[in-house]
Amino acid sequence: MKIEKLPNEFEKARPVMQKIEKAGFEAYFVGGSVRDTILGGKIHDVDIASSAYPQEIKSLFNHTVDTGIEHGTVMVLHNKKGYEITTFRTESGYQDYRRPDKVTFVRSLSEDLKRRDFTINAFAMRENGEVTDLFNGLEDMHNHLIRAVGNPSERFNEDALRMMRAVRFASKLDFDIESNTLEAIHKHSKLLSKIAIERIYTEFVKMMMAKRPKQGLLDMVKTDMYKYIPVFGDHRDDLISISKLNNLKLNSEIEVWSLISFAFQLDSEQIHHLLKKWKASNDVIKQTEMCCAAINHLQKNDLNKWQMYETGIDLLLAANHIASFYGFDVSDEQLINDYDALTIKSKKELAINGGILIKNGICKPGPQLGNILFELEHLVVQGKVDNQTEVLMQEAKKI
Repeated sequence: MKIEKLPNEFEKARPVMQKIEKAGFEAYFVGGSVRDTILGGKIHDVDIASSAYPQEIKSLFNHTVDTGIEHGTVMVLHNKKGYEITTFRTESGYQDYRRPDKVTFVRSLSEDLKRRDFTINAFAMRENGEVTDLFNGLEDMHNHLIRAVGNPSERFNEDALRMMRAVRFASKLDFDIESNTLEAIHKHSKLLSKIAIERIYTEFVKMMMAKRPKQGLLDMVKTDMYKYIPVFGDHRDDLISISKLNNLKLNSEIEVWSLISFAFQLDSEQIHHLLKKWKASNDVIKQTEMCCAAINHLQKNDLNKWQMYETGIDLLLAANHIASFYGFDVSDEQLINDYDALTIKSKKELAINGGILIKNGICKPGPQLGNILFELEHLVVQGKVDNQTEVLMQEAKKI
């Protein structure tokens, strides 16, 4: 197969490839960028593999950076753009089910491609668009299949995260996981417990935000992977219930965790526990708690002005999106109009502050000052007091 019209990202890298080939070495575009080009999608990072060893690459180019030279990767700087060139290699001895204990540089493309995870990720493409497909990846792509390269058990023992990647790619591309590969995931699912949760987190969120998260969740349940990630082991039925929701399409990390938390019927403390286990950032934890609180208010039909003010329009719309899967949402237009009608949208818009209260002798610095300002903020948001400095000063005196 030959791709006649290459994306611009590849075109810009061609002079680098040509220079490597002119010196007598092989050079290929590899990885997801080739897959996505064949599928007609957008590409992101351009990865290049070569038969040239790191020192040979460095001798060919004036400007290089040793980004991962112990693993054979050197970055070549060309026209203010960096291209990572990785030497063909073999790997062995995966004691931690993630990193190889030993990396050996080789001159053979086929030896290098053998260590790739799935057939649709094992393409290699020359700078002129000629595609090398040693593992029938094109056929699997045509048949919408995710299939491990070679022996799936070996691939998953090399890096157990590949099991989550299989589920993620199936969701992203709307493919099915080939039966032997799926069986191997089931057989080795326990290995997922050996993988850093931060790596699982990334794959899970990408899976949930892809085309077919329902199938991803069912694959995780079917293969028992859900048992070996934090908190999920107690929520098999809840995961299946999410997979039955109609028109499931998630737009953000916060929506992913808000849906999970709502489906698991977690309160604020339990959400905090879940996301701490998953090593989520404090910001993600806070936003998820606020979004879930809004979902619960939408369900009870008691969302008031203060709750809208505290939540903010972005999280309100996210909450309403989750509510739509369950049928208790309101129109986005109504939500936006109600939010726009709030007297103030943030504390900064309050027509009084601590300095004014202190200057006018209404209050001294201390806890009482904060309490008064909070009460005034509350009254203004609820529409009980006008947001005018003089009015608020009089109200502060009453308080």
